Amino acid sequence: MTTMTSPRIPAVKRDSESAARQSKRVFSYLVLLGLAVFFLFPLVFMFVSSVKPDTQIISDMDSIRAFLPVGDISLDNYYGVFTRVPVAQFLMNSLLVTILTVVLGLFINSMCAFALSRMEWKGKGIAFAFIIATLIVPFETIAVPMVYWVSRLPILVWEDGMVKYDFGWMNTYGVQIIPFIANAFSIFLFAQYFKTIPTSLDEAARIDGAGWFTIYRRIIMPLSGPAFATVAILTFLPAWNQYLWPLMVVQQEKLRPVMVGMQYFFQLDTAWGEVMAYTSLITLPVLIVFMSFQRAFIQSVAASGVKG
Repeated sequence: MTTMTSPRIPAVKRDSESAARQSKRVFSYLVLLGLAVFFLFPLVFMFVSSVKPDTQIISDMDSIRAFLPVGDISLDNYYGVFTRVPVAQFLMNSLLVTILTVVLGLFINSMCAFALSRMEWKGKGIAFAFIIATLIVPFETIAVPMVYWVSRLPILVWEDGMVKYDFGWMNTYGVQIIPFIANAFSIFLFAQYFKTIPTSLDEAARIDGAGWFTIYRRIIMPLSGPAFATVAILTFLPAWNQYLWPLMVVQQEKLRPVMVGMQYFFQLDTAWGEVMAYTSLITLPVLIVFMSFQRAFIQSVAASGVKG
């Protein structure tokens, strides 16, 4: 009786396949490294230029010295930024507006997505289609009507030690936060991610007597960390970079965000070193947030968080 044995792969062939895989991996890493360096060039140029005087920034533009911290290096540009612009106030305003927009947006949009993806109710498809349809409307087309309406909405204000009833949200933190809490894309992303979670978990929780909010808080939220991180990043960036809307609804300097502060540097004589220093200061929070949530962001994309 003879036994069948699988043919052995020659050692030379195995070595050649292993070498091919390693070569392919090295090539992929080199390509990714090249792309990373290419996209980092603007950031390197910005940070390096922030410590150079204007004359040196212009003279170094035609050489590799533009990306190297060489020459007359100092922190004078950062000192000039703080003397020309109330940077601390602008940063605090932007942090307050951005944090509240992100936190409230995560809560409101995720609950809306939970109702659209996990609960059954009449008209759910129409409501979801209407929400998605708002994505095609540019903000610039509704900015002026929004200014009209927020200038006539009622508001409670604290004045002379008393709470008074007034009209108009202009020159308030609320007008920079409330219109941007609900976001159609955030709702869509949450809804698509929630659909990847087995509905059997909801059914088991319902049998145990849990309500819908308990299911949302104790089951869906703990399993949706990547989606929350992704939405946090995608909400943080536009909230931090708001320029047109605050320029239209905020006239008081004490309430202006960092992006509106850029116009202080483009008046009579543009100080490019101070511009680079100011942009470096307002870019650091964005980099910190992205680096903090990048792993969850990549995990969310890899898990097909926007899968249909």
